Amino acid sequence: MTNFKRAAVALGLTMSLLCINAGCAQQADAKIGTAGNEPLTYGAPISLDEATRLVERGIALAKALGRPMAFAIVEPSGDLVAFVRMDGVVYASTQVAIQKARSAARFRLDTAEFETRVMAGRTVLLASEEVLPIGGGVPILADGCVIGAIGVSGGTSAEDASMARTIIGE
Repeated sequence: MTNFKRAAVALGLTMSLLCINAGCAQQADAKIGTAGNEPLTYGAPISLDEATRLVERGIALAKALGRPMAFAIVEPSGDLVAFVRMDGVVYASTQVAIQKARSAARFRLDTAEFETRVMAGRTVLLASEEVLPIGGGVPILADGCVIGAIGVSGGTSAEDASMARTIIGE
């Protein structure tokens, strides 16, 4: 574990204890991996053709906005199916897009929800290397099952989340 990760975990634990006393630990009851009240299940992995189509749609949308971005599509296991980094996007966006997609797929949850939970005091989520609590990772559903996820990086958290949802048609 890196020094940064140790510091984040220590800060998270401290903040969690403070939040419990302040009454903001209510978020702990929320269910991870649910859409409404029904748990999401995994389906057959997204195809390369479908993943490529989503990446191409993302490129077109980003070009229309004049914003270079990185796009990652993963299957439910979090393994990469398709990826592109547009010219001019910061290099860090490569791994950020992949990790957003991986978090969304493996937990079956939009990464913006993780961000909301951390901001509300559920900082214990920062202890997991599997969680990237920054908007822009969204599960891809087919027939109510998670078949993969998209990760977008290059804008603000809100811009990345909006772009991801637009690409998959939400």
